[in-house]
Amino acid sequence: MTSSDPASLRLVIADDSVLLREGLVRLFDEAGFETVGAYGDADALLASVGSLAPDVAVLDVRMPPTFRDEGVRAALTLRAEHPEIGVLLLSQYVEGTYAQELLASGQGGTGYLLKDRIASLDELRDAVTRVADGGTVLDPQVVRELLVRRTNPLESLTPREREVLQLMAEGRTNAGIAQRLVIGVGAVEKNVTSIFQKLALEDSGDDHRRVLAVLAFLQR
Repeated sequence: MTSSDPASLRLVIADDSVLLREGLVRLFDEAGFETVGAYGDADALLASVGSLAPDVAVLDVRMPPTFRDEGVRAALTLRAEHPEIGVLLLSQYVEGTYAQELLASGQGGTGYLLKDRIASLDELRDAVTRVADGGTVLDPQVVRELLVRRTNPLESLTPREREVLQLMAEGRTNAGIAQRLVIGVGAVEKNVTSIFQKLALEDSGDDHRRVLAVLAFLQR
């Protein structure tokens, strides 16, 4: 792939902190990029990205309304609907589960950096350019977290899946879990199926796999 010219790269940004968001706009301008959209939440970015045709989307991980995984969910949506757009997550925290979920497809054009560990403008410029060119950029701390999580399949579960598994361990049915989490039964069923897959529980009946999944949770 031909190396991108930084001066021609178009970026969109989503970060709920006004100071950080405006600071990133100035940094990217100084780095030679063009910021074509800056938003306070992931939904606003997703609503505009189709018409803006950016090269890279830069997102915080935790944003409104739950401040948990909105940035990653938006990144996964972008990878599915706009695979030509690179995705760079900027976070204050090492969120290994989220990084693993984003990288699971094996697609390039992905980055995950820690805000406090970006040492220079050149480093940021290089990361954005590499992501735009289809490369992968990961902070070493994120890499270490991913390596640790490979040893325990429970750690591959998303926060929502862990909530579902915990409620399964409490003996709740899918309908009971849905009521407790205020989500649809179909969403619970999808999470349960994903839990079975990630824990490598073969299809020998949902009831049997449910018991095995709960045992894995209790033995963690």
